[in-house]
Amino acid sequence: MSSESTETTVVGPATGEAAGLVAIQSVLADRPGVLPAARGLSHIGEHSLGWLALAGAGALVSYRRGDETSTRHYLEAGAGAFTAHAASVVIKRIVRRRRPSHPDIRVGVSTPSRLSFPSSHATSTTAAAILLGRAAGLHPAALPAALVPPMLVSRLVLGVHYPSDVAAGALVGALTAGAVVAADAALPAPGE
Repeated sequence: MSSESTETTVVGPATGEAAGLVAIQSVLADRPGVLPAARGLSHIGEHSLGWLALAGAGALVSYRRGDETSTRHYLEAGAGAFTAHAASVVIKRIVRRRRPSHPDIRVGVSTPSRLSFPSSHATSTTAAAILLGRAAGLHPAALPAALVPPMLVSRLVLGVHYPSDVAAGALVGALTAGAVVAADAALPAPGE
């Protein structure tokens, strides 16, 4: 007779946030185009690189136009997105919450770590959306309304974050953007 255990672990239905994640995936994940779009957003937001590229491009165009204020705001947008991302990584290492792992949750993209709280994508995207919108002279809610909800939902559809992960990430990103705007207000205006 083998000494190996014949017992199997029985996993019941998902509960709590895992159940919410399963519900979100059941409604959205199988719709045409949703998974490719979510994966595309994942690549743009990875390590805030897409937001850094947009901020750099905006700064370059503004600099060539001779617009010192806009150039500074684009540079601040890049710095804010990067700082928000870095803050999320530090928080993840302190909290150490594991990513969703229930068998009913479908994971649709690889991740650089097993830690999930807060979502770095949500954090850097929120900071970038607020600060890039400001740099571009848009209404304060325009870019965040267009970018943040799709990014947050994409992380849920891909099964790599719980709803509280993305909510906390958006909060950290908004606080980071607020700190950048406050710091900018304390600086002398360009040319002074």
